[in-house]
Amino acid sequence: MLPADLEKIREIVFHDLPAGQAERARELLDGLDSMQASTKVACCRTLVVQYKVTHYTLQGLEKALEAQGFHLDNSLLQKIRRALIYFCENVQRENLVINAPEVKSQQVFARVYEQHLHGDRDETPEEWREYK
Repeated sequence: MLPADLEKIREIVFHDLPAGQAERARELLDGLDSMQASTKVACCRTLVVQYKVTHYTLQGLEKALEAQGFHLDNSLLQKIRRALIYFCENVQRENLVINAPEVKSQQVFARVYEQHLHGDRDETPEEWREYK
């Protein structure tokens, strides 16, 4: 069962210049699968994106936008906010990865443990263990 907080709603804040970046980014991102993007009504330079953290991360989205020539707001507050979100999403994605146990490696470890001399071995003969 997956955690309930996989759906993220994040804001991407663009620099003032050039004008209209948020709207152009909305058009670009809105076409992606499992992605919803809308511009914030009160602020023309903020884009609100909604996605599942299993599909996208804010860091990945922002890097892709920067690669396309968009300019993000790099004020100290935005940098701190981004760093915190990047960290949280990366940790959440790492925690979602469930490694299936490697049965063969466990069997090898068990054989090595059986061959290793240690204090937990009972030297009582098998026929005496069953004696009642």
